[in-house]
Amino acid sequence: MKGNILVINTGSTTTKLGYYSDGERVFDEKLEHTADEVAKYKSVMDQSDMRRMAIKAFMKKKGIPLEDVDIVMARGGLITPVITGVYNVNQDMRDVLFSGRDGVHACNLSAILADDIAHEINEIRADKGLEPRFGTTTAYIADPPMADEMLPECKMGGIPEFTRKTLFHALNSRAIVRRYLKEHGHKVNDVTVVVAHMGGGATISLHRNGKVIDVNHGLGGDGPITPERAGCCPPFELIDMCFSGKYTKEEVKKKLVGRGGAVAYFGTNSMLDVENMADAGNELAITFLKAYVLNICKYIASMSATADGKVDAILLTGGIAHSKKLMDDIKAKIGFIAPVEVFPGEDEIASLAENGYLILSGQTKIHTYNKDHIIED
Repeated sequence: MKGNILVINTGSTTTKLGYYSDGERVFDEKLEHTADEVAKYKSVMDQSDMRRMAIKAFMKKKGIPLEDVDIVMARGGLITPVITGVYNVNQDMRDVLFSGRDGVHACNLSAILADDIAHEINEIRADKGLEPRFGTTTAYIADPPMADEMLPECKMGGIPEFTRKTLFHALNSRAIVRRYLKEHGHKVNDVTVVVAHMGGGATISLHRNGKVIDVNHGLGGDGPITPERAGCCPPFELIDMCFSGKYTKEEVKKKLVGRGGAVAYFGTNSMLDVENMADAGNELAITFLKAYVLNICKYIASMSATADGKVDAILLTGGIAHSKKLMDDIKAKIGFIAPVEVFPGEDEIASLAENGYLILSGQTKIHTYNKDHIIED
């Protein structure tokens, strides 16, 4: 693999950077932005110049000239409509990300930073009379979290107001499928697999021939119990809570996402802590772990129903996949559907770099984002 790739992934108070040269990871760094720094700005989107200067300063410290960068990859933000794949950053994308039209999140800043730095790289080269190795340096995103390729019947809710939507770990899930294909000698993506990404939240996605045709919304209450999330709740009891007068709208949302799951029961979002409690004989922790495994397996089974039972493999990934006990329990309960393989952890920086090399080598299609129309394959 040839080429130098800069990867940018923004969080609320951090900017994660990765730099790859000819396929090798040179560094993977997390720039911390202090509370005093971020307090100067009304929103994370207003921090663009500050973070761009921090990135440039860090690159200089590492002795890497900006003009050496051939491509800038960014974490995808909250944009619709999109399908999975690679997109060049354009004005439509910038407008939607900056406005927060489809959702407000720190990751929205990634593509804007990447695009600004790509333009600066091209200006530096022009001033110095340098010829780029791979043409004009461009910023791209890959597999944004709101990518929607769901079958029409998977989108339909019980009433017209409740259409099922997507928000999932698209970047890592698709990277795991590529890894599975490579390890099993597939030259093309011709498999049907269920990917269960298990972290603070959980998304269970069904991949068929390269498209994600069914998935739960990992942030909107549609999904299994997780370390931080309540998962799907009994509607009438939830309605009663909302109208009880005890909680504000934001407090109810926080109980479902952030303070649900293990946090609600044990005050921790660490499944390792819960496992340790269970090992010490805590009956509630023992039951919670059983419920967690059961919830994950029910969603995997539901995805296999979407695929008419024709599933080639079930792939378990995310931070919780490091737990051998939980993965063994999931395998025992769901292995009747298809072979189960475990790919612990996630590496968004490496996944974005991988997509960057696919772009440089011409091995992937590049989509152009249009904020008003679904992108067709």
